[in-house]
Amino acid sequence: MASPNHTEPPFIGRSDELAVLEELANSGKPEMFVLYGRRRVGKTELLQRLCGGQHRAVYFQAAQVREKDSLRSFKEALRDGLGGDPLLDGIEFPDWPTALGFAAERAGDQRLILVIDEFPYLCDSSKGLPSQIQQFWDMKGKKSSIMLVLCGSQVSFMEKEVLAERSPLFGRRTGQRRLEPLRPTEAIDFFPNWSVRQAIMAYAIVGGMPAYLRRFTENRTITENVAAEILRPEGYLFDEVQFLLRSELTTPHTYNSILAAVARGVHRIGDIALHVGVDTPTAGKYLHVLRELRLVEREVPITDPDPLRSRKGRYRINDRFLAFHFRHLQPHLSLVHAGRGKRVLSEFVEPDFARLFDDARLDFILDHMQRDAAELVGEEMAEVGRHEGKFVRAVGRTVMDQTVAAIVVPEGSRSTAALQAELTHLRQVFGDEPIKLVYGITDRRERPLDVERVPEGELV
Repeated sequence: MASPNHTEPPFIGRSDELAVLEELANSGKPEMFVLYGRRRVGKTELLQRLCGGQHRAVYFQAAQVREKDSLRSFKEALRDGLGGDPLLDGIEFPDWPTALGFAAERAGDQRLILVIDEFPYLCDSSKGLPSQIQQFWDMKGKKSSIMLVLCGSQVSFMEKEVLAERSPLFGRRTGQRRLEPLRPTEAIDFFPNWSVRQAIMAYAIVGGMPAYLRRFTENRTITENVAAEILRPEGYLFDEVQFLLRSELTTPHTYNSILAAVARGVHRIGDIALHVGVDTPTAGKYLHVLRELRLVEREVPITDPDPLRSRKGRYRINDRFLAFHFRHLQPHLSLVHAGRGKRVLSEFVEPDFARLFDDARLDFILDHMQRDAAELVGEEMAEVGRHEGKFVRAVGRTVMDQTVAAIVVPEGSRSTAALQAELTHLRQVFGDEPIKLVYGITDRRERPLDVERVPEGELV
């Protein structure tokens, strides 16, 4: 596939996913891969990188048009991917099995990667399309050299209509991947010329979505980026959350109210129901949908002895920009529409920077504990969770049931009495002496976290 005539942005944080796709492309077998994830998470760029590799590739971006127009556009994508195949001249595909069958025949014995992006759009205009693709795959696809990739941004649709057991495509796919936002350490790579603290602050606001991160440019300050991209109606991120919710949810009003409540610090289900004005079972149903979409998560303290039946579960928004939107933009929409975005920035957003940074730092700590702490601890981590201490900010348990405490020493703190109390509580709960890891932020981009294991017998 031809490369665009502009400088490509850096490809950050998707090397593992690309390696898996390239491995399938080189398998020598027919493949049907399902890739899905929220809009702006980087699916299209990942697939375009795949199509720019060594194999012949057809990349088709579906649109919200009628079936005949989609089939014509698909024919032009085939023409481009197959190098101007003269057999396409004068052809009109009557349906999708015919179109896909033509691609399989023209592939011959050579691998042909066939990407259908925004697959749910095609299903809107072509009723029964999953059944038609099943028909194609059973008759021709599984005997061909095609690697068919079905990609979509409507997570609920892809999971229910493509991946679920009741789907006609169930059992046909040879692989699938839900693409998630970038890890914190990957996200800050978008800002190579900023200090580590500036890059963490950007992540604190927009999270790990590549398209959001690219909107923050290093030739502007953090506050200038917020003002330009979020706190004015023309900003790229101004309406982004509402676009997201409308694409996934048929009635977003109650979901908006629930997300707003959680963003403002209402975390328990009964309190959320009371705040929104619904009963607790109804709030639970809405929260269940938001959890399936991974927009919200329910956290139970790792110190709870019976987490499955715990009444201490707290809901929190699982996306940094979603939380920022409902905490700082939605409550002040009238001011922003009136051109008073800078007032919102100075009176509400900037005073919250310290909390935002602290919360983002905890994401880095949790990520390190889950992935890298085993090198310091000597055992793999079995579970990790937030801990609401002044010093102990996260707690983990290893596969051998050893407790690990992640400690952040508050700036200017001289007394360690609170730390001693927090560690005593962990000893009482788990019955062992916690391994203590002290975390700090460095100025080194290659290692943004400074982590030190405290020697036995020492407090910190």
